[in-house]
Order: sequence, then structure tokens, then C-alpha cells
Amino acid sequence: MVLLVHHAEAEPPGVDPMRPLSARGRAQAELMAREAAARGAKPEVIWHSGKHRARQTADVFWRVCNPFASITAVRGLQPTDPPEWTRDMLIGEDRQIAVVGHMPSLPRILQLLLGAHPDQSPVSFPLNGAVALEWREDRYIERWRIEPT
Repeated sequence: MVLLVHHAEAEPPGVDPMRPLSARGRAQAELMAREAAARGAKPEVIWHSGKHRARQTADVFWRVCNPFASITAVRGLQPTDPPEWTRDMLIGEDRQIAVVGHMPSLPRILQLLLGAHPDQSPVSFPLNGAVALEWREDRYIERWRIEPT
């Protein structure tokens, strides 16, 4: 399973240029991680973009879903990075992986993993939410998604 996660709500840039999670964002991340765990998410690996808000969200998933998982910042998860970089990192992976990133790259990664043509209308991705994908025979399919409340 691949779990694509958009970081929880962050402080506006004018409040803190590092854009950590807001109080609401910390609660969102906790609820999202608990819901993911209840649906069977137990990532062995957690990748995040390295931005503070993504790291904080990844830390919550690590603590709630699997504190034995490895957690690391990886290249390819910045907002404008090509989605092919993430797709290529996932090729051949058989571990359960959580990928914590940003808009607008997550919808592009999701679209690419689902096999949709880049010229098609973009697929939807829940703001401050998550989408779980499962490898079936020769492609990914969406298993479930978490929309924040």
C-alpha cells in the first residue's frame, strides 16, 4: 500500500515563515493518522518533503501508525517537483509506504500512479487529507481516502 498524505493545516506565512502546523493542523494530523491506522495503515517507511509542516505530519503518522517505521526526508516531494520522481522511487517497492507532501504535487503524483494521462482533467486530492493506493496486478487502484472534517 502507498498512502499519499497532504500535510495538515499550517500557519500562514505571515505568522511564521517556517509554516509549522497550526493548532487545528496538529489535531487534523492526529485524527487523520488514527483514521488511517484504523483502516489498516501501518507504513514501514514514511517519506516527507523536509518542509517543517510535512515533517510534523509525518511524525504524527510515525507515532500513531508505526513507531518502528523509518522516517526520512526524500527528494521529489516539494510542491513543484516532477511527479515522475516519486513514481520512480515507488517502482518495485513492496513495503507499505506513507508519502507526506504538498499541493500541487500530490494530485499529480496520484494521477500518474493511477495511470491517468497528464492531459486529462486532474484527479481530486483532499486538502489536508490522504489517499491510500494498492498495487493490483499491473497498476495502482484507490482503496480509500480521508477527507478532513
